[in-house]
Amino acid sequence: MKKAVVKIGGKQFIVAEKETLLVDLLQEGTKELTLDALLVIDGDKTQVGTPTVEGVKVTAVVIEDLVKGEKVRVIRYKAKKRVHKENGHRQKYSKIEITSIK
Repeated sequence: MKKAVVKIGGKQFIVAEKETLLVDLLQEGTKELTLDALLVIDGDKTQVGTPTVEGVKVTAVVIEDLVKGEKVRVIRYKAKKRVHKENGHRQKYSKIEITSIK
């Protein structure tokens, strides 16, 4: 099975064909991505790019936009002062599927 390391939105992911993953929210209207591979693993053979591997492209399709992550609660509290504040945050993601590594 062929695997590759790609950079999406400032983060690096190890991907394989027909794999789905959540990445930071992509620009609206994006349907297909073509990415450069930083590293390619094909069985026992490994190719490391400088900075990318020549001739290897990873294509991905956006399945769903605006997937919300789990809620994270942030609490600020000062003891003995009757001061507390609570905020919540839900990160927005795009769900993509890797179609091919060529």
